[in-house]
Amino acid sequence: MTVMAERTSQMSVQEFETIASTAPETVTLEFINGRIGVKKVADGDHDTIVAWLARRCMQARPDLDLYQGRGLRVEAYREGRAKPDAVVVPEAHFAGHGEWADPAGVLMVVAVTSYDSDTDRRDRHEKPAAYGQSGIPLYLLIDRDSCIVTVHSNPDRQIGGYRDVHTAKFGEKVLVPGPMGIELDTEILKNYVR
Repeated sequence: MTVMAERTSQMSVQEFETIASTAPETVTLEFINGRIGVKKVADGDHDTIVAWLARRCMQARPDLDLYQGRGLRVEAYREGRAKPDAVVVPEAHFAGHGEWADPAGVLMVVAVTSYDSDTDRRDRHEKPAAYGQSGIPLYLLIDRDSCIVTVHSNPDRQIGGYRDVHTAKFGEKVLVPGPMGIELDTEILKNYVR
């Protein structure tokens, strides 16, 4: 186990991208904070939440696109790679980009928790740090374990993470501030938890 931990911390981004390009469709690989993370295939409730969010965003902001599973280069100083559940950008923003796009211009990234053992570390700690360090204005975490929606805003590129974090229970209305500037009624999310 120790040898594996040492090896993954020494892995280069190029080695990771080679491995990720050959991974089976049943998993998604990410490279954050020097470690490979494995995300299982999403369940139907997970995908339904992402589809719900896409509809809400497109109704409120038809000038934007929402991509699912889009690869981003995060952690400017550590060369991380992440595939958020959703990425919101201006229309046609990713045209001409490769598999791993620069996060410049991304307005919001979204994670919907899965029921796996490293959700806490990955979605609640590592990803907000990486996205904030990358300067992404908003990180929206839809946490099915806790039945909470967390809006991270005001990124801090120096230390990573976000200066402002607001939470709401499923069923409450959530304001997602600029640059999105939308309100989400989260009542329906109660239907998509175990």
